[in-house]
Amino acid sequence: MEVKLWNDKREREMYENFAELYAIIKATEKLEKAYIGDVISPSDYETECVKLIAHFKTLSSSLKDTVPSIESFVDKYKMDCRAALNRLVTSGVPATVEHRAAAAASNTTSAATVAECVQNFITAMDSLKLNMVAVDQVYPLLSDLSTALNKLSLLPPDFEGKTKMKEWLGRLSKMGAADELTEQQARQLHFDLESSYNSFMAALPSAGT
Repeated sequence: MEVKLWNDKREREMYENFAELYAIIKATEKLEKAYIGDVISPSDYETECVKLIAHFKTLSSSLKDTVPSIESFVDKYKMDCRAALNRLVTSGVPATVEHRAAAAASNTTSAATVAECVQNFITAMDSLKLNMVAVDQVYPLLSDLSTALNKLSLLPPDFEGKTKMKEWLGRLSKMGAADELTEQQARQLHFDLESSYNSFMAALPSAGT
């Protein structure tokens, strides 16, 4: 006898999202153990970890009404994944970023600030992918990112991310709150964010010099 998990399309989508969330958590747990066990290179680990964190934050945000607590979700499905919970919920950034930030730490540079920048980059890029292109949606994200970047003394005044975010904030401030970016503008902004993020990550290792 076949047992149906859902009664309608909405329930089916909910269970499919639960399955995806479960898969992301399990994949992160395996990735963390592979990194700790030196089975994967730091660069490959970081690339995959950033993707998993971004997907997790987007999915958990969309499921906040049905899954208000990730810890409860993990308990309900009897998942042994302390490393994944630490990475996805507590830290929010790859271990490699934390390590570089600690090495580069100064009075005005901390792991928390670096983590804040990473989080803002990921949130902004992910929001564009979800077609959140209204000015009143985009502007706060870029403003938060710009503020976080300016906290870091390790980044020069002409750092790519700082100048590009300043330019975009200038453009958006001339538009109405309900105005939306065109497809071309959204694509360019995503490109600028991704380019700036890559430059930001590359800047961290030499921060202590």
